[in-house]
Amino acid sequence: MDVEKPFFVTVCWSNFTRPSYTVYFLILTVISISLLQISSKSSVFPSTWVIGSFKTESEEKTSFLTDPGSCSWFYKNEKSPRKMVMSIRDFGGIGDGNTSNTIAFRKALEYLKRFDKEGGSQLNVPEGRWVTGSFNLTSNFTLFLEFGAVILGSQIPEEWPVIEALPSYGRGRERLGGRHISLIHGDSLSNVVITGENGTIDGQGRMWWDLWWNRTLEHTRGHLVELMNSHNILISNLTFRNSPFWTIHPVYCSFGFSNVVIKGMTILAPLNAPNTDGIDPDSSTNVCIEDCYIESGDDLVAVKSGWDQYGIKMARPSSNIVVRNVSGTTPTCSGVGIGSEMSGGISNVHIENLHVRNSAAGVRLKTDIGRGGYIINITITNITLDKVKIPFRFSRGANDHPDDGWDPKALPTVKGIYISNLVSIDTIRAPLLEGIEDSPFEGICMRNISLLGLRPSLKWQCEFVEGLAVQVSPQPCQQLLSDNNSSSSWCLESIGFR
Repeated sequence: MDVEKPFFVTVCWSNFTRPSYTVYFLILTVISISLLQISSKSSVFPSTWVIGSFKTESEEKTSFLTDPGSCSWFYKNEKSPRKMVMSIRDFGGIGDGNTSNTIAFRKALEYLKRFDKEGGSQLNVPEGRWVTGSFNLTSNFTLFLEFGAVILGSQIPEEWPVIEALPSYGRGRERLGGRHISLIHGDSLSNVVITGENGTIDGQGRMWWDLWWNRTLEHTRGHLVELMNSHNILISNLTFRNSPFWTIHPVYCSFGFSNVVIKGMTILAPLNAPNTDGIDPDSSTNVCIEDCYIESGDDLVAVKSGWDQYGIKMARPSSNIVVRNVSGTTPTCSGVGIGSEMSGGISNVHIENLHVRNSAAGVRLKTDIGRGGYIINITITNITLDKVKIPFRFSRGANDHPDDGWDPKALPTVKGIYISNLVSIDTIRAPLLEGIEDSPFEGICMRNISLLGLRPSLKWQCEFVEGLAVQVSPQPCQQLLSDNNSSSSWCLESIGFR
């Protein structure tokens, strides 16, 4: 691969009933037993990983999902308010939509950082249009956008400085070398809230999209919000618009009981805006994404964990990820994507109450030779797809690598994919399940799936996959029929089949 190309082009194929969580936990228990029985390659899993348990390394930690109504409980909010509350106006900010407030925001955060150990701080952004370049958050801090407040990303590229590439990627995702910092950034933080009265953060990304389209991009574009190596994070009740690149990117939030909640968000970008993923948990654990509406030019939610040899070396997985009550549209990509950067491993992902419309795919697993890592124990349930081209796809051959150092012998392991209660309306294409010849995708279990509107001539396409499908219409591929399974009890029990 010629790594000197200007950038990588991401290619994508083109009211719910809440389940009983008592049943859900029973299912997880059965899944645990079943996957342990069918697993023949346990050495690929981290020693602290427990299938279906949603546990961290410490046995004394509480279960990730103990409240059936919401994940928001596990942002450990202190009952006392932040000790110091100030306005951006206190630091010379002017919300006229023209004046640069970069110095004001940076000065505000530098001042409020001193209250990290003294009761914390809050910066209020009043009604108005506040133009700014990037700024770094601090711990024990709340960024609060009042009603009518709009933060606008600066149109001066130099106000988005270039920082080092992520070590699990080895380079910028689009270009060699470093990457532009996110508009709102944080590293090694704790107890951070970004919220408000439905205010807006607008990255004004067209400047960056034009650089991408014109092939004049020098460094990988920045995100709208990126929090690294951080824990106890809450992002809620705001509208994010027009991110230059991925919109919300928690990365390396994986030490201890990290707790990242992204709740009640509206995320919008033009449907042709390149790579404007909605929410991308990356090498992070204990992440809950719920009650969000997303329109973008890429995946609504994408779970990642590093790129080829760099992700393998760093070995920082994504695990204990919950995605629920999410809806939206993306004409070129997926409602939820897992991968394609998954070299550090992805496990224990629970997706439920997903409504995707007018999109290329509902759910997609993406990997490749050279990725290594694993995708294990993925539960997908209560899914409604409306005018989605292909309801679900498991694919190989992403065919993009950071450099020539990737290992063609590094094969990913994909095992334990559970899909149930899925309805696809006006289905255009049948599912496409493509495993890897020397590393088949195993333990695929499907139940109660209806693909409505699919032409009879369009058949499932499956290669190098193993599993079982019951109560699925139209009939799935031969590899998923009971006649080809020496034992189907592991699947039937796991999905509660009677």
